[in-house]
Amino acid sequence: MKPKKYDFGGWATRNNLRCSDGRTIVRDAFKDCDGLTRPLVWNHQHNSPDNVLGHAVLENRADGVYAYCSFNDTENGQKAKKIVEHGDVVALSIFANQLKQDGSRVIHGAIKEVSLVLAGANPGALINSVMAHGEETDAAEIYNGLDYIDFNLEHSDGSVSDIGKPEDEEEESSEDVAADSAGIQHTDDDKPEKADASGKGKTVEDVFNTLNEEQKTAVYSVVGAIIADIDNDDEPEEENDEKVKHSEGGNDSMKKNLFDQESKAEGTVLAHSDQELILEAAKSKSVGNLRDAIQMFAEQNTDTLQHGIDDIDSLFPDYRDVKPGAPELVTRDQGWITAVMNKAHKTPFSRIRTRQVDLRNKDIRGSGYKKGEKKQNAVNMNALTRTTDPQTIYVKDYLDRDDIADIVDFDAVEYQYGAMRLLLNEEVATAIMISDGREADDKQKIHQQHVRSIWHDDELYCLHVDVDVEKARNELQGTDTGANFGDNFVYSEAVITAALHARENFKGSGTPDFFCTPHLLNVMLLARDRNGHRLYESRSDLAAALNVGEIYTAEQFEGQIRTDEEGNKHKLLGLFVNMMDYTIGATKGGEITRFNQFDIDFNQEKYLLEARMSGALSRIHSAIALEEAVKQASARTPGNTNAPAA
Repeated sequence: MKPKKYDFGGWATRNNLRCSDGRTIVRDAFKDCDGLTRPLVWNHQHNSPDNVLGHAVLENRADGVYAYCSFNDTENGQKAKKIVEHGDVVALSIFANQLKQDGSRVIHGAIKEVSLVLAGANPGALINSVMAHGEETDAAEIYNGLDYIDFNLEHSDGSVSDIGKPEDEEEESSEDVAADSAGIQHTDDDKPEKADASGKGKTVEDVFNTLNEEQKTAVYSVVGAIIADIDNDDEPEEENDEKVKHSEGGNDSMKKNLFDQESKAEGTVLAHSDQELILEAAKSKSVGNLRDAIQMFAEQNTDTLQHGIDDIDSLFPDYRDVKPGAPELVTRDQGWITAVMNKAHKTPFSRIRTRQVDLRNKDIRGSGYKKGEKKQNAVNMNALTRTTDPQTIYVKDYLDRDDIADIVDFDAVEYQYGAMRLLLNEEVATAIMISDGREADDKQKIHQQHVRSIWHDDELYCLHVDVDVEKARNELQGTDTGANFGDNFVYSEAVITAALHARENFKGSGTPDFFCTPHLLNVMLLARDRNGHRLYESRSDLAAALNVGEIYTAEQFEGQIRTDEEGNKHKLLGLFVNMMDYTIGATKGGEITRFNQFDIDFNQEKYLLEARMSGALSRIHSAIALEEAVKQASARTPGNTNAPAA
């Protein structure tokens, strides 16, 4: 078993000692590894062949697994050899998988590599024999792991054992003993307690080194058994039909705790120093936090479990809502919808009619009278009449009864109704301004003859005006295009020019508002003169330049295309309208009817909101639709990525 030549020997793992992660390796847990040769690795780093320092021949003993280690001739191998010979590194660690556990006791596993580490999890896994120039020496340095564990343990009778304790040392308080019983471990930097002068100056290590190998083994076994008994005493007994046999082969059995997260099935992994790798990854800029570092490590080590915390997620606190209560609704622009619904004129009847007499004919005028001549009748006046019938507009949805019962932190039903009301308002406002966008043969379409959209209304009611960007560019820059003004400035001036010229034919009430795309608003606010100064510092400045009351943005307007009677396409930029000139007709003052019904077959609560209404502009030339010919849109609109192809 023992090789003829090796560089150093040491315990890869010792039995019956509580490791820093809470596990205890029992006798013969790795007996199947006896005689096997495994790689000798630096600090369990498996990402490069440079980290392989040599190999280790394993020997299963009654006290644990002993490793006879040899370094290879590589640069890293020889560096590691010098470090070991100098005594800079004295700890060993194993990487194992295919583990079987009985609670926290490891009863079987397969060692895959042995590592040199700065500090191991197993207190007894230390180098105890270093060969000088390839020859074994009798003056082997012994490391027993007393720096890593506390031997002051609380027994069932309340007394404290004095193993490893100086004779004249003051007795520990009950609090200290309780802490030890809870499994509090010393850090790697803790040193053995020194005896006082009356104790002849011997340290705990000095006393321990006087013991022979058999005596040391007995001490390790006693300490491990005491720790295991303390842990078992603290655990509640749970009855379970499934029993887990102890590894010693007796008739005793231990009932398995259903909630014991330390009980693991076959296929887990044991490794002793991967905590450092995880912490390093957590500190790196590419990872940045402990949770992601642990997840990455788990993904890179499939079907393995490192010697540490298995179910790390259980240690993190539960997620908590930043804003308690109902989830926040994410919607499209709603400000313009509120303005449309609040400012529109409303009537308590759903069948509406508008009547005007057009006196703009130039032949309709008064006449002078000449004595003896017959007076002439005036040209007949043109009467304009339009009727609009109502249509039912609705929103229908449902909730499972089980979900209603399970949701306890907010009122799910009222939340559902609130969301449906927002959708209904948006649908109505969109139909009023630009139509619902559905095809004419769609069964769910809100038809133009019932709710007449301002944008698609007849030219008699809504003026459609194209923005001429090229004309504005030539007027501002002449032949030296691009030398004086940027695209935003040119485009803004073209929009303002078209809007103000269209206002000459505007017959609506008072001062209109401007409803436009967010992109158009940004283009105009970003316009600069030739000196780099902003033309409009705010919406109010731009509103004054456009001669409107308020400016509202509607993302629902983006990418909207209208085809005129000649087949030409126009892209919508914005609408000028005073909503008092638009009439909404609805019975009962526009009441929204609310319904709910329980479906016994599917255990669902079904909900319905609906309104029967009509809508139309009530005055001629009371709206202006600002558009851009599609052939210009993609090339001229500054920063516009939504413009359709010509």
